[in-house]
Amino acid sequence: MSEVLLVTNHDTVALVTLNRPDARNSLSPELITALSTTLRSLDADPQVRAIVLTGTDPAFCAGLDLRALAADGPDYLQLFADDDCIRLVGELATPVIGAINGPAITGGLEIALGCDFLIAGDRALFGDTHARVGVLPGGGLTARLPDRVGTAWARRMSFASEIVDAELALRIGLVTEVVEHDRLIPHALDLAARVSDAPGDVTASLKHMYTAGWDTGPGRILDVEARLSAARRPEWDKLEANRQKVMDRNRSQLR
Repeated sequence: MSEVLLVTNHDTVALVTLNRPDARNSLSPELITALSTTLRSLDADPQVRAIVLTGTDPAFCAGLDLRALAADGPDYLQLFADDDCIRLVGELATPVIGAINGPAITGGLEIALGCDFLIAGDRALFGDTHARVGVLPGGGLTARLPDRVGTAWARRMSFASEIVDAELALRIGLVTEVVEHDRLIPHALDLAARVSDAPGDVTASLKHMYTAGWDTGPGRILDVEARLSAARRPEWDKLEANRQKVMDRNRSQLR
């Protein structure tokens, strides 16, 4: 297993940890490949009945590795076209619980939204900076975020790049509960164990019932998002400057 991704087994629950802490667990090419490969493997394993997804402190995931994006441009984006690890989270048959230990920003927020539900540690933060950085979302954000928090809050988060802390995330329905940071992983594993108590085929069918409606509802939004995102490529020379501007603007909250 690549060191950028850690997997530990807890009976029928797999704990998957994004592990690039020095880069706030941003999605390097190596991590993109490792996450896609690992999630597909776990989803195909009948012994795994629930997955807990988290990050190594201090962050959950900062989303795209903008340095790699600015340096490699289309080659970096092609990795998502080949096997989109962000959208994949929401396509798994296995229930996925997001244990949000720190900032989940932009692509990291999209990964979190792909989970079936989220538990936040008290250090969790959520933000969508696509507009500020100059990259359109392509991992399901415009469908999944309003489904969780309502249209108004979704647009406010996206248009204003507003950072939402754990308590506000609870109030607007983005997370189901907030726990102390040190209790987050044990609590998430305990909840995942309860999820995995049910027969795997029954749980998979139940999850399919919940997600099947997306074919005629938010699923269409996913298609529109994918088309528009692919049609508008970023301005490569401005990416790093935009990223730094966003970080400076939100530095006090993202520490």
